[in-house]
Amino acid sequence: MLNKSVFAISGSLRAGSSNHKILTYIGELMPADISYHIYDELAAIPPFDPGLDNDTPPEAIIRLREAITKADAVIICTPEYAYGIPGQLKNALDWMVSSGSFSGKPTALVTASTGGENAHAALLKVLGAIDCDVIEGGTLLISYIRSKMDSERNITDLQTATALRSLADKVLKAIAQ
Repeated sequence: MLNKSVFAISGSLRAGSSNHKILTYIGELMPADISYHIYDELAAIPPFDPGLDNDTPPEAIIRLREAITKADAVIICTPEYAYGIPGQLKNALDWMVSSGSFSGKPTALVTASTGGENAHAALLKVLGAIDCDVIEGGTLLISYIRSKMDSERNITDLQTATALRSLADKVLKAIAQ
């Protein structure tokens, strides 16, 4: 599986968030020959403006689109805010609609929040709209995530750790094909 890459996006902007810690945990499960990168520029994405979505979109959009296009797979891990998708994540995905960056891209989704059901369902619809290839078995809803982590946001719940290992394995299988 040499020269394969996984691009991870956290839907939370908060430093040290549960979602970022989950992505870090998944990265630690990846073999050494897999390039694994957690995107840290979500806050730099400008508000979606169809008038700017042309041959020369904002630089932050160009970088994000290129990173997604070059990746062999994408993992999104997000909380749920006010029963929905975090605004900045939804905004970034809106910029991807016309680009085709996600088209056919093997993608996994982890929603980790207090509840999460609404954001999870909404994100699956958005991923369909941007033509992702959602990996079979590559979706995971982790409700009450903070009860499954210690004070430093390390995963302490065995069932959650096992589910994340399974998801990582499914991502690796998807990019091996």
